[in-house]
Parts: sequence; structure tokens; C-alpha cells
Amino acid sequence: MAKQVFPTKGNLIAMKKSHNLAKTGYELMDRKRNILTREMMSLLDDVRLLRDEITTAYQRAYFALQQANMSLGVINDIVEVVPIDQGLHVTYRSVMGVEIPKLKYEHTAFELTYGLARGNSKLDYAYRCFYEVKLLTVTLAEIDNAVYRLANAIRKAQKRANALKNIVIPDFEYNIKFIADALEEKEREEFSRQKVIKLKKDKERLNS
Repeated sequence: MAKQVFPTKGNLIAMKKSHNLAKTGYELMDRKRNILTREMMSLLDDVRLLRDEITTAYQRAYFALQQANMSLGVINDIVEVVPIDQGLHVTYRSVMGVEIPKLKYEHTAFELTYGLARGNSKLDYAYRCFYEVKLLTVTLAEIDNAVYRLANAIRKAQKRANALKNIVIPDFEYNIKFIADALEEKEREEFSRQKVIKLKKDKERLNS
């Protein structure tokens, strides 16, 4: 039950104003939730396809690496000459106040970074497979992070919308009715009191 407030016209006006603000807040929060949900749903199909694709790519890459290890022995020394990739940059775009990351990857063309004398065709194939995995991972990381942020924002918006709809707004409506009923009862009592006073005065005037 909502906490009752003192029944005055000033409180009634203030309560109605707060009630209207709460309803506007609920409508905005509900709109935000719907927009974020549509944005997330547009990404989910891409996530599913990418996950299937990257799973296949990883399986192919690790099998190729296994074959390279079998033909050359453990290739840790060759792996160490692969340069660290510095081409990844992050920017953000805002969707209803939610910062969604946008990954910009300035990748260089595929190029073997070890001497040909140290490798063979199996190693070259494994290297190319992991190069493709890297490109897919960048794309998946961007979309996965976006979906996570959107889902978290949707959950918060849903929670706030529910609080407004199920708690805040009903409390205001209860208090508005309580104040309005109390003021109406007070006006009836005042009317009756004034009527009794008038009848009494009229009776005294007739008897004088």
C-alpha cells in the first residue's frame, strides 16, 4: 500500500504532476527497451552464423597445426617470429545511450613471416587458416560485445519500466484518489456545516 500524504490541494496538484512524469518516464523507458531489443535481434542472426563459421574455422586451423607439427616437429620457434598485430582500433556508437563498440581492423595482406626454408606447405596452410580465424574473431568480438551490452541495457530498462508500471504509478494513483476523496469529503462536510449555520441564522431571524 502506498504511503498516504496529507490531503491538501497543493499536494494533489504536486501528486498529479509527479504521476504524469512517471507515466512519461514509463513510456520513454518502454520505447528505449523496444528499440534496444530490435537492435539486438538484428545482431543475433549474425552471431549464430559467425559462431558456426568460427567453430569450423578453429577446427580446421587446429587440425592444420597438428599436421604441421607432425611434419616439422613442434614449431614454437617459428611461431615466435610472427609479429604482433597492432591494427585493431575501437570506436563507439550510441544507441539510446548505450555505447556500442565498433572495431576497425587495419589488417595487412596475408604474408608469410618466416623463411621458406624453415617451413613447408602444411605450415603455410596452418598459418593461413589461423589468419582467417583472426579476421573472424575480430568480427565476432565486435558483435558479441554489442549483444552483451544491449542485453544488459534491456534488462535494466525492463526493470525500471516494471518498477514504474507496477509500483511507482499505482502509488501515485492511490495517493491521488486518497487526496481527492478526502478533499471531496471535506467539502461536503463544509457544505453541510454552512447549511446548518444558515438554517440556524434563518430560524433566529424568524424568532426575533
